[in-house]
Amino acid sequence: MSRIAATFARLRQEHRKALIPFITAGDPDPAATVPLMQALVEAGADIIELGVPFSDPMADGPVIQRASERALRHGVSLKDVLGYVRAFRVKDDSTPVVLMGYANPIEAMGVKAFAAAARDAGVDGVLVVDYPPEEARDLVALLDELGMDTVFLLSPTTTDARIKEVAALGRGYLYYVSLKGVTGAANIDLADVSRRIESIRRHTQLPVGVGFGIRDAETAQRIAGVADAVVIGSRLVQEIEQSPRADAPANVKRFLAGVRAAMDRGAGSAR
Repeated sequence: MSRIAATFARLRQEHRKALIPFITAGDPDPAATVPLMQALVEAGADIIELGVPFSDPMADGPVIQRASERALRHGVSLKDVLGYVRAFRVKDDSTPVVLMGYANPIEAMGVKAFAAAARDAGVDGVLVVDYPPEEARDLVALLDELGMDTVFLLSPTTTDARIKEVAALGRGYLYYVSLKGVTGAANIDLADVSRRIESIRRHTQLPVGVGFGIRDAETAQRIAGVADAVVIGSRLVQEIEQSPRADAPANVKRFLAGVRAAMDRGAGSAR
């Protein structure tokens, strides 16, 4: 059983939902990444999504775009990101780490070389925004062979036929994008999200996480009432951006701990 599957199994037994924070590797600088990852775990993160900085992040809004730009100014590469995961694993061998990014850096490294390096670093899953299912079958097979999960996105415009196709290839969990647009945009329609998750669950037994647009503890609590996981990214990256460098881990930890507490309160009242 993968670390991701084991995490969701444990949470089901505890009647809790997964909290999956996202940060961009190398932001605000390379030395900050591992301390920030550790702060996320201390705040109650169950899985970490670690963004691979990219110059043309088509699915990301301005906040995460700026985070990528800051990391790239420091010369952060995919190899560096894998190094951060390896360093994180020195003290934490249990928290799953999912790399989230785009195809270009992987293709530049070579898919086989990337997969082997990711496994050796301690990566548990990979989410490649611009690999559609038709282009991802070889990657899925390769990651399956190496014991890593391939996570896919679903959107409000994904048809039932497409959900079925994506769900068949997905591993670990499915990531439902709660709104039309980029990360950090607009407000979530909880009723619509609930309906869409019901539709997705007709085609898969995988956990369904929801992200894009979750900016506070109250919204996270409401989403946790209908989904298996809450993914929160832009708000955390904004906290990093607005904090003095030395204060960023503590500020991120404080914010995320509030989200975790709200989600757990909601789970307790639902029992």
